[in-house]
Amino acid sequence: MIALAIGIGILATATEASRWATTSAADRLTFDPTALSLTGLLFGQLAIGVLGILVMSAEYSTGTIRATLAAIPNRPLVLATKALVFTATSVVVGLAVSFAAFFIGQAILSGSTAHATLGIPGVLRAVIGGGLYLAVLGLLALGLATIIRHTAGAISAFVGVLFILPLIAQALPSSIRDGIEKYLPANIGATLTSVVPGFRSSASAFSPWVGFAILCGYAVAALGVGAWLLQRRDA
Repeated sequence: MIALAIGIGILATATEASRWATTSAADRLTFDPTALSLTGLLFGQLAIGVLGILVMSAEYSTGTIRATLAAIPNRPLVLATKALVFTATSVVVGLAVSFAAFFIGQAILSGSTAHATLGIPGVLRAVIGGGLYLAVLGLLALGLATIIRHTAGAISAFVGVLFILPLIAQALPSSIRDGIEKYLPANIGATLTSVVPGFRSSASAFSPWVGFAILCGYAVAALGVGAWLLQRRDA
């Protein structure tokens, strides 16, 4: 996740800096240096999702889940503890990666390209939001893994939610597509990590924190269903 989030951000900002002189006036008006430096977070989300899945599915793959549940019969407590440890780790790492990607990206852009600082309205929200977005996505993946109990299946479901659903939405009529896209996690993340409207987020998107609250709702729902099934199924 660190390599993807920071590395792709470096590539994106370096590419834009190299061609800034030939960028059209229209593109400069909608240019969002913050979102550009955080581009890698949208790829790092896959890595954090796989980690969230393995937190639960790895025990089912090895069979150690039986020993865990025998030692701690309170199954919701097992899931809650896993979620708590994962949340603490992913929030710290996610925020560190988001701030690192931002500062490195802005350093690359600052030579001859429009760049951003944390004091500009919306920038600090986007950087913090990027780190929190990764953590909540990981919790959503953890919930999916608890429901599916199989690593490959949970990864497939997670990839479907992130990347396949947006492709399906694109094939729908615009009147339907606009209403669906704003609920998709990928579009919520794009809005949360953007400052300039129109750079990545669509006009119909929810406001950043409203979208984030919806994403948190997805994670809570997945974990809730997972906890319910964990109590009612054999290990």
